[in-house]
Amino acid sequence: MNSNLPQDFQPILIQFLLAIGFVVFTIIITHVLGPRLKNKRKEDPFECGIESVGDARTPISVRYFLIAILFVLFDVEIIFMYPWAVNFKSLGWFGFMEMLFFVTFLMAGFYYIVKKGVLDWEKE
Repeated sequence: MNSNLPQDFQPILIQFLLAIGFVVFTIIITHVLGPRLKNKRKEDPFECGIESVGDARTPISVRYFLIAILFVLFDVEIIFMYPWAVNFKSLGWFGFMEMLFFVTFLMAGFYYIVKKGVLDWEKE
């Protein structure tokens, strides 16, 4: 007998209310008990112990972001090879041909990137 009565969801509702209550209680208590010291030193930005100097809006080369995006793209594509390698024997020749097409398209994209000079750092 599979029934979804409202009382079946009571433990979930109680847990949800307890979690929300804990969050609200923690925020209120830290606000009430926390220090109220305001000064220039405390309000300065802090990053891993390094003093903040200069403007945060310094220009960064677009090539950096392009390389990062390409890395993520090819990294995610390579992840698809792991399940194939695990099931290599059960997939047989059909699976091998599919992976061969996949690697061919992957290398075609890589060849295009190399021919366009995206990975050439000396060119600016």
